[in-house]
Amino acid sequence: MSTNHPADALFPALYEGDQDTVVRLLRAGVSAESVDEDGQSALYVAAVSDEPGIVRLLLAAGADPDRLSLGTDAPLCGAACGGHTEVVRALLGAGAGPDTVEAFGFTALVWALRCGHSAVAELLLKAGADPDRPGPSGEVPLVTAARRGSVGCVRALLAHGATARAEAIAEARRLLGVGVEAELRAGLARTHGPGHRAVTRRRGSAEGVTIEVELLNAQGIPFAGDELQTGHAEIIALLTAGTKAAGG
Repeated sequence: MSTNHPADALFPALYEGDQDTVVRLLRAGVSAESVDEDGQSALYVAAVSDEPGIVRLLLAAGADPDRLSLGTDAPLCGAACGGHTEVVRALLGAGAGPDTVEAFGFTALVWALRCGHSAVAELLLKAGADPDRPGPSGEVPLVTAARRGSVGCVRALLAHGATARAEAIAEARRLLGVGVEAELRAGLARTHGPGHRAVTRRRGSAEGVTIEVELLNAQGIPFAGDELQTGHAEIIALLTAGTKAAGG
């Protein structure tokens, strides 16, 4: 690919995961704080692309780990949302604030909990993220994790002193009663209107069983979706046992 300036080659290299080219460009004087034509920062692109090696190169070359891409998006939040554990580790190691706030009041911990990434949540909490800091809607982390149905996230929060057990128990019981699939379908109907065809998928992973519901357009192509995990019964047992123990 021909370019008029070395910096023009940086973002193609980021998207391709080409560490050798990134090294060459940084050595040639391309700024680690470069932005693309839309204003996205190089570090943010590498973070959301799950490129820990490139993230470390950019950080070593002077990229600010807390600089908001486009003035709204924190690299740490982008990595946490994607469950990119090694990128999160690299950013925290370079001094990224574990409670850095991006647009609309989101933090990396909120994203990790909403998406059920317990390993990321644990890293953030160990780095000092506030286990009780409310999210954009005012909801505390333990309730967010309980709604997600992520036993791992709940365990991580409890290990770091999270409060609001009663509220989290109530939310987990609500989801257990409603049913995860029904909850997802109802939420999508509220957002996108009723009557859409939908498909439900179940998948298992180290994080537990996840149920995903996608809405389909007239051509049968997914255009919206949401997902939750199914650990609500185990979460209730975990939180109830802790409440009883705390009560004596």
